[in-house]
Amino acid sequence: MAAFSGIHWEYLVPITTVHLLACLALLPAYFSWPGVALAVGGTAVFGTLGINLCYHRLLAHRSLKVPRWLERTLATFALCSLEDTPSRWVANHRLHHAHSDDPEDPHSPRTGVAWSHVGWLFHSAPQRKTCAFFDRYARDILADRYYRFLERHATAIVWIYAAHAAIFWTVGLLVGRWLGGDWQSGYACAMRCLVWGVFVRTVLVWHITWSVNSLTHLFGYRTYATGEDSRNNWLVAILAMGEGWHNNHHHDPASASVQHKWWEIDMTYYVILLLKSVGLATDVIAPRHVRRASSR
Repeated sequence: MAAFSGIHWEYLVPITTVHLLACLALLPAYFSWPGVALAVGGTAVFGTLGINLCYHRLLAHRSLKVPRWLERTLATFALCSLEDTPSRWVANHRLHHAHSDDPEDPHSPRTGVAWSHVGWLFHSAPQRKTCAFFDRYARDILADRYYRFLERHATAIVWIYAAHAAIFWTVGLLVGRWLGGDWQSGYACAMRCLVWGVFVRTVLVWHITWSVNSLTHLFGYRTYATGEDSRNNWLVAILAMGEGWHNNHHHDPASASVQHKWWEIDMTYYVILLLKSVGLATDVIAPRHVRRASSR
């Protein structure tokens, strides 16, 4: 039993389960090109808006401000990718920045690439669930009533994920019934929407996010000497909508943008600029070199 006492079952069970359910996509009965498009499009929406924009740049680094209703909506998008509660995600990310690639870093590749990619999630870390830990790294997050509710009710994230899966299934059922003309076609479409739009998409968002933790601290070029191993990785940048310009980010974590060269495309920042143009984003922090030029 001692060998299992250090396993974080709260993460291991759902991550394993969703991976297994995503494997249904390999069966001919569940494959469809619209399903592939749904998974790719959903990855861009839930990953870019929920994880990149909300959890990372808005909550963890406070690089911009949006209305409270929009912030909570985007945080709910992140919950639909099962990437933990806002307070836990933010606290662990801020810990990473405070001790990047040091022994206190929760997911440094110096401990091993498999560890940094996903292994750290499976290891129980009770010291990162204490009131003192959250008070130090996520006090501002828990000041919000919605985020505090999510932290106090551990199963809320599961119910939110299940509810959004039910929505995908229901929409697929109705669309399939309308296009196919019978309920059998509706059920088939519903299952494809569930498998591709929820399970496959969730797995894609996971591994893209995890690649920022692992690959961008191992492979790529360094523009700045940041005192740790962060690198700019073009492949991860493409998949993660800009998050792969990780050395730029560690050089200037407060910035809402990680695009420091014209060809370092940051799609997440373009979404932020779109929100700003319609009045939904304010106090958007520009890169350090832009801030310095403006001050001069």
